[in-house]
Amino acid sequence: MLQVTAMRASTANAAPTPPDFVGLVHDFDTAAPVDAETARAIDDAMTHYGVLVFRAQSLTPQQQLDFASALGPLDVGFKRVAKPHNRLGHDTLADISNLDESGAIVGREHRRIVGNIANQLWHSDSSFQRPSARYSMLYAVVVPPAGGQTEFADMRAAFEALPADQQAWLRELKAEHDALHSRFLLGDTEYDAAQRAAIAPTVWPLVRQHPGGRSSLFIGAHASRILGMTIAEGRMLLLDLLEHATQPAFVYRHTWQPGDLVMWDNRCTLHRGRRFDFSQRRELRRATTLDA
Repeated sequence: MLQVTAMRASTANAAPTPPDFVGLVHDFDTAAPVDAETARAIDDAMTHYGVLVFRAQSLTPQQQLDFASALGPLDVGFKRVAKPHNRLGHDTLADISNLDESGAIVGREHRRIVGNIANQLWHSDSSFQRPSARYSMLYAVVVPPAGGQTEFADMRAAFEALPADQQAWLRELKAEHDALHSRFLLGDTEYDAAQRAAIAPTVWPLVRQHPGGRSSLFIGAHASRILGMTIAEGRMLLLDLLEHATQPAFVYRHTWQPGDLVMWDNRCTLHRGRRFDFSQRRELRRATTLDA
């Protein structure tokens, strides 16, 4: 039996976390094999909460991948676009760090820093592809002495807080998601033709129906335009929705400790990393499953 209690931690603005958004999992070893019954229990908990926190874990890269694999097929995501960086030795394990292939801290001008900065935009992992991501599992190895938190926004609660007439209107709209949209926004344009063509833009409803029954906004940094609108009008709508959906009332901020594993459902959650001193070592790694 999975033991989970709701976390009522606050954001920096002291707003209470929605009571059904973040669950703290007790007495669970993510390095142990996951059988079918346990996988179903995790699915049930994820459907209820959207974000689960596992404290005091000890995971090798392979153990992290084994845990993720028990919950679904693994995602490669942006690695199909980016130039090779495989410090961890697994295509399905994302290196969320400011380190080069040798494990040394990179300089501020290094392209890996662009990835760190891009992670500071509100986004849903792999929303730019079909199938998109289901669960992401981010594990903390080394954290800086200050900053570097991760924030999560509940897209279900955000949608439900909108007026009924706006909900009905938004259900009729679709957004295009592009893997390179957020990178271009940050001035990272050094991609050749093959990289630009590696993942074609895909279209998603602006409001998705979660298998758990609740509707959710599906927006974020990869959403580049609204079909049927001018670029300017569509992007302003996306910005307005993002401003609404990331109010403190809908946001949980996680302050990392080494050994934390945080798992979230990309179908109903946006997340972003917060700033930290890039001269300080920060090493996390992420496994992600496909919504297949």
